[in-house]
Amino acid sequence: MAQSWQFWAFLSAVFAALTAIFGKVGVAGVNSDLATLIRTVVIIVVLTGIVAATGQWQAPSTIAARTWIFLGLSGLATGASWLCYYRALKLGDASRVAPIDKLSIVFVAVFALLFLGEKLSLGAWAGIAMIGAGTIMVAVL
Repeated sequence: MAQSWQFWAFLSAVFAALTAIFGKVGVAGVNSDLATLIRTVVIIVVLTGIVAATGQWQAPSTIAARTWIFLGLSGLATGASWLCYYRALKLGDASRVAPIDKLSIVFVAVFALLFLGEKLSLGAWAGIAMIGAGTIMVAVL
């Protein structure tokens, strides 16, 4: 199971939850944009160490232009997401901000259908709808 996508997705969810908790405490004493910068520097340092320690470095010139473009766009989207997330954490409760952030699940399903041609079953779409409804209930009620 340690090499399955489900295992890594589960760990991602656990770390995302910790991100909300640690971020809410950390952003209390600093501007949310500076908090995002500090978080980003930590990520850069840690990932640089991981890539170096595991020998995964690849010369930038060997990476295809299409890869650079889409990873660059992904980086811009990530940065925008983090800036918005930390601003929301600064202003709101972590227990209400995080569920709204998880509306990304709904958006991923729709975007994957529209842009990647991925298909979900009717049951999966029902689950996506419940996630959306649950998010609204947590955030509003």
